[in-house]
Amino acid sequence: MPRVKGGTVTRKRRNRVLKLAKGYYGSKHTLYKTANQQVMKSLQYAYRDRRQKKRDFRKLWIARINAAARLNGLSYSRLMHGLKVAGIDVNRKMLADLAVTDEKAFAQLADAAKKAVNN
Repeated sequence: MPRVKGGTVTRKRRNRVLKLAKGYYGSKHTLYKTANQQVMKSLQYAYRDRRQKKRDFRKLWIARINAAARLNGLSYSRLMHGLKVAGIDVNRKMLADLAVTDEKAFAQLADAAKKAVNN
């Protein structure tokens, strides 16, 4: 059987990896072996962090809600429990947005939560 070199296929694969590695530091964007290693690691990070981003945003929202709740004389857990008891269904993303942009509306929600917890 004749020998097959496969030059175009190999070059295409290597160029695809080097294109993904564009902008990396040092030899990671020029040498195929190091570029390929870094591209594979970067894709792993991207996969992991697409999930971690959701956790990070939830942590940020909770921190903002807690800070605003404490300004209104409540802890985060008491506020969330009070809202649940009062039947107010607002997600953390919207609560955090209210805490930052509309303090009066957040204060009204905090008062409703206080009343629900005290009764």
